[in-house]
Amino acid sequence: MTLTNHTPEPQVQSLFQRVAGNYDRMNNLISLGTHKHWRKVAMAKMVIKPGSFVLDLCCGTGDWTIALAKAVGPSGQVIGLDFSEEMLAIAKKKVTAAGMNDRVTLVQGDAMALPYDKNHFDVVTIGFGLRNVPDANQVLREMHRVVRPGGKAASLETSQPTQPLVKLGWQAYFKLVPLMTKLAVRNYQDYAYLEKTAAEFVDAKQLAKMFVNAGFKSIDYQTFDMGAAAFHSARKSHTEN
Repeated sequence: MTLTNHTPEPQVQSLFQRVAGNYDRMNNLISLGTHKHWRKVAMAKMVIKPGSFVLDLCCGTGDWTIALAKAVGPSGQVIGLDFSEEMLAIAKKKVTAAGMNDRVTLVQGDAMALPYDKNHFDVVTIGFGLRNVPDANQVLREMHRVVRPGGKAASLETSQPTQPLVKLGWQAYFKLVPLMTKLAVRNYQDYAYLEKTAAEFVDAKQLAKMFVNAGFKSIDYQTFDMGAAAFHSARKSHTEN
């Protein structure tokens, strides 16, 4: 399983600019709508406190950013960071429609080189972004750097089934996905790339080890739909500066 994405970052950024308009629709199609349930479970397990200061990396079109904003309440703040202007434009419309402009700031930036000081946030999240960045380990190290001692980090990402029969079914499903995307959108090659990164990313156990290697403690994870996706949560040690 790959830990790094060798596609040059400008090419990945350009890809997300192109797919932004269809991104939500294709997410619903490819995941059969289950990504909404995954996110709801993740939010329940995180127990975000009102007034928290949260950074949502690779925020895309803003769905998790908005869920986090609702959790932190009027006294909290959420920064949604993404490197795609087109994705952020859609997120801005969603944030405004949800009435969350008072507590959400959207920023164009690089998840591998965050423009924030260390120990800056109470919570740092990333949803369906680790598999598409050039170096997932570097993003996890940056998450560890900017979260405060005792703070939380969380990831929601596609994963790999480990049970042999389920794994075969998962592989068969990914062979059907290209047909689904060809019928639904014109820019099929872009979505073929996204399907490839999902099929090749690490499994939940391996990702947990990556959190440990980045310096996090108290790693916990839960898989969904027999391993199709996984939610990971972790903490930065209270004793770290």
